[in-house]
Amino acid sequence: MKPTPTDPALLPIAFEDALNAHDADRVLALYAPNATMRTVTGEVISGSTALRQEVEQTIAAHPHITNTTRHVLIGDGTALVIVDWSMQLTTPDGHRVAASGTTANVAGRNTDGTWRFTILNPTGTA
Repeated sequence: MKPTPTDPALLPIAFEDALNAHDADRVLALYAPNATMRTVTGEVISGSTALRQEVEQTIAAHPHITNTTRHVLIGDGTALVIVDWSMQLTTPDGHRVAASGTTANVAGRNTDGTWRFTILNPTGTA
């Protein structure tokens, strides 16, 4: 498994690599243990079980994501990570669809100097 980034600006690329590899464990390794996510459907989930279910459901749709970092603002062990993303997914009936948006994520620095997402909001301010 690839190491967790020591620079929060690298989190979006690590996420892209892990999701495109369809590797739930690598995706989840980028999340803090008690991370919270607002899903694209608007549901707010937190904790490892709910996050794993969300990630595995996304992976089941054979995603391919492209992330483009817009801003990373770092302050006292916390970072705001703003990323434009586009993704292709396969619907249950077999059609490929595209989605895009801008995330507003928060990452926290761990005591070992690595960073993990603590709050994920793939729909940004929408």
